Amino acid sequence: MTVLLTLAFTLPGFTQARQEDAGAPARLDIGRVATAEEIAGWDIDIRPDGQGAPPGRGSVKDGEEIYVAKCAACHGEFGESAGRWPQLAGGTGSLASHDPVKTVGSYFGSASTVLDYVRRAMPFGDAQSLSNDELYAVVAYLLNLNDIVDDKFVLSKETLAQVKMPNAGGFFEDDRETAEKAFWNPSPCMTNCKPEATVTGRARVIDVTPDDKSARSAVE
Repeated sequence: MTVLLTLAFTLPGFTQARQEDAGAPARLDIGRVATAEEIAGWDIDIRPDGQGAPPGRGSVKDGEEIYVAKCAACHGEFGESAGRWPQLAGGTGSLASHDPVKTVGSYFGSASTVLDYVRRAMPFGDAQSLSNDELYAVVAYLLNLNDIVDDKFVLSKETLAQVKMPNAGGFFEDDRETAEKAFWNPSPCMTNCKPEATVTGRARVIDVTPDDKSARSAVE
């Protein structure tokens, strides 16, 4: 005997009731296949070899004007940072220090990473508002601020892979399964590992929690 279940549900602008076999997974018939245009809006990752980069081109000279108008308010006129916003230039040789400065020039391993991030997230509060030419230009200017390309450089999909980043060799695949395996415990404790927990300090006692007055001052 076949048992029928009636599934009724209501979503904004959508109400439907249908019958399904009890043994079959419920089909709600919600949604549709995404269009090629919709997929293209999300599929915007850019590889180091230039694959996925959009058509267009931009020079260092053009990028300076765009940067000053749309980026300098947060990142400083020369990438030195304004206030608490990230520094974009400088930091050479600082990664191995106790105070590393991670910038486009000192940290990023590929120019495609810079292009990809700016394309997705910048300018702050107005992401993806740059045209392709503006995108290439402002990234070219960032590379120039970090002395990676000269003043006459023009960045495009074709020249992207030619850019050699100073920290290109600073990234490697996760090798913990081989490099750290000797330190792993083959039989880690998963339950009742510690008979009791002891509180050794409280934030209020060791004075790391600001009171209301100091918190307001910090905000102001």
